[in-house]
Parts: sequence; structure tokens; C-alpha cells
Amino acid sequence: MEHVATPASAPQQHAQQHPIGLYFKIWGLLFVLSTLSYLVDYFHFQGGLRWTLILLFMMLKAGLIVAVFMHMAWERMALVCAILIPPGALMVLVGLMASEANYTNLTRLLFFR
Repeated sequence: MEHVATPASAPQQHAQQHPIGLYFKIWGLLFVLSTLSYLVDYFHFQGGLRWTLILLFMMLKAGLIVAVFMHMAWERMALVCAILIPPGALMVLVGLMASEANYTNLTRLLFFR
């Protein structure tokens, strides 16, 4: 078996091709999720159910877009963590700030009436 050396200046082609059918299926799924999100308003859901459904559909759509169209599903775990953990940490901190703001608002309403 003979080993053929490639020139050092030759570019390495490691591009990954995904079937076009996968993208069409994801587009269809995004269309269905967007329709369901629209139907939440159409059927006049109110309160916690409304916001739960809207946030659920939003997170599903964002996850599909990040996983497939941004090719995160095929990346190394280190890169996925480097891209997804910082925004996740920011969302936790924003949640903590919102919780503190609600507590501050409640104490002001109680003591400054």
C-alpha cells in the first residue's frame, strides 16, 4: 500500500453536506410552530397558559434554527457550550434581577402607602 503525500499548500476540504430534504422538513416544522403560535392569539388564550404556549413555541423555533440552520447539531460539544452557556448565564442573571425588582416594588408598595 502506497502513501501519497499531499502538498502542504493544498487546502483540506472537510465541508459537511446535509440533505436538502432536512432543511425542507425543518422549514415545514417552523411553519407549523409559527401557525400554532398564531393560533394562541386567534383562540384568545389568556393568562399563564397563553404565555407558556408562546414561550414554548418560541423556544422550540429558536432551538431548531440554532441546531439546524446554524449547524450546532453537528459541532463539537466544546463549541456548543462556548456559544450557548454565556447567553444562558445572562438569562439566569436577568431572571434574578427581575425577581429582585419585583421584591423591591412589593416592599415599596407595602411601606410607602
